[in-house]
Amino acid sequence: MLSFLDHALPEVYGYLFSRTRHTTTAEDLTSETMLAAVRSMNGRPPETLTVAWLIGIARHKLVDHWRRESRERRYLELVSNDRSAPGADVELDVGCAHEALARLNAAQRMALTLRYVDGLPVAEVAALIDRSVHATEKLLVRARASLRIRYRELDDSDE
Repeated sequence: MLSFLDHALPEVYGYLFSRTRHTTTAEDLTSETMLAAVRSMNGRPPETLTVAWLIGIARHKLVDHWRRESRERRYLELVSNDRSAPGADVELDVGCAHEALARLNAAQRMALTLRYVDGLPVAEVAALIDRSVHATEKLLVRARASLRIRYRELDDSDE
């Protein structure tokens, strides 16, 4: 078990870092993932240990992290009601896109990441974030509009 976890650790960390873009957050979530995997082995372990199984645990830890972050932000900042989306999409600068994504609220960032980075269907995203499919579709629409706005703000400031 330990040799498997050592082997899978870089992949789990890479998965989490690519979604959080923060070293300490990715490290903390990787640690939580490995601890949950070990605890799971005492209960009902999977038939075969795979990296995909660990990534599944990591995905749940990431969703939990985003939920906590969202709750904390609700107490600390006012949420803008401006959800208007400017015109058509433009060719994206990856760094600018990551920064724009980081500036979204946690629920929007979580929904976009699960849907478009992880490629999950809307129904599965809805189940993971504990919302109805209809509410998740609305969240994705607002999140895409907010992402466009944040991206354009960052893109304009670079010029």
